[in-house]
Amino acid sequence: MKDLSRRQFLRLSGLTAAGVGGALMLGGCSGGSSSSSDSSSTGSASTEKIKIGCSIWSSTDALGSLSKNIVDQAATLLGVETSWVDQGHVSEQVTASVETLCAAGCQGIIICNSADSEMTSCINTCDSNEVYIAQFYRIINQDNSPDVYSLAQKSKYYVGAVHENEVENGKKLVNLLLEGGGPNKTGARHICLEGWTVGDATFQQRWNGYKAAIDEWNTAHPDDQATMTDPVYANTSSSEGAKVTQQFVNTNPDMDALIVAGGGGDPLVGSIGQLANMGLTGQISVVSTDFLEDLEDQLKSGGIFAESGGHFCDPLYCFLMVYNACRGKYEVKDGDFGYEIKFPYIYISSSDDYADYKKYFVDESPYTDDEMKTLSDDDFDALNTAATALSIDDVKKRHAA
Repeated sequence: MKDLSRRQFLRLSGLTAAGVGGALMLGGCSGGSSSSSDSSSTGSASTEKIKIGCSIWSSTDALGSLSKNIVDQAATLLGVETSWVDQGHVSEQVTASVETLCAAGCQGIIICNSADSEMTSCINTCDSNEVYIAQFYRIINQDNSPDVYSLAQKSKYYVGAVHENEVENGKKLVNLLLEGGGPNKTGARHICLEGWTVGDATFQQRWNGYKAAIDEWNTAHPDDQATMTDPVYANTSSSEGAKVTQQFVNTNPDMDALIVAGGGGDPLVGSIGQLANMGLTGQISVVSTDFLEDLEDQLKSGGIFAESGGHFCDPLYCFLMVYNACRGKYEVKDGDFGYEIKFPYIYISSSDDYADYKKYFVDESPYTDDEMKTLSDDDFDALNTAATALSIDDVKKRHAA
């Protein structure tokens, strides 16, 4: 046993360790395969089954379930075993999820963390266990978290990140409100901001975009100024979303728009439900960055003014990056930050927009099995090109070909 690495030892004892850590595995966990075979401990190409762990805020809410479905589609297609942990974006549960997945014998992990600070523990745990890790819907902010960014650079197991241009997303949503929001659709000027978690890196970037759009508008329109409140946080629950929204209405009598910055979809459900209960549907324009299952109805009723969305393919590409690291196709170098994919957002502000989105991203997978197999064998440059080209028009063209 003295010649076993720590990673090999943990894999041999994985069943016992997983049993001890079982209390940390939350209700959303499921296996993408019934096989329990382990892959090579060296990260080189192997015919043995690869096991990849998935740490997510929720695998059952609107965005989380779509994220899980497309990863499970790829895992089944590629013969990869998956293990899911729901961690609710609670820092202690985020870091514990990585420990649990390492103990369960995963060779790689994809994670949607909450704050940059959590990645210190996550990366250190993966380094100790020789397990690859990559982020989805997230990236470590080099300016705000230089120490964490440096740790990722030095790691031989931090694969990289798949995320969106959150600043531009924030600017776009606010500009939509300023140009056509409000009760008369002539432009909103009194915007309230609902965040989800204090210190979340993604929210901070979106907030920077919101503020930049307000500043640009006010500079260009000195006689037509717009305001935006500081954020009030609703975490990831619909009840807190409703509570925050009622608080805004009660304390901001001129409120004509609401940004629900994110949180997985549940806070948005609570917020638009509370506005409906107060008879304010359509009077207060709501924008958000979470697609809802009933988005078409909400667009028609005025419950939603406009939405931007990652098209839930971030975790797919993150999964493929880790998959290729596990089988030795993508090299992870000490000193490099890792691979980075920056996804374009999809914006929907009408029923016609939603009809195309629903057809090509919800009713059908945006990728056929053959296309997904091709993606799994692409080098990183080709994978990155495919990701950044993904849009409703891109899928429509591929389906028409």
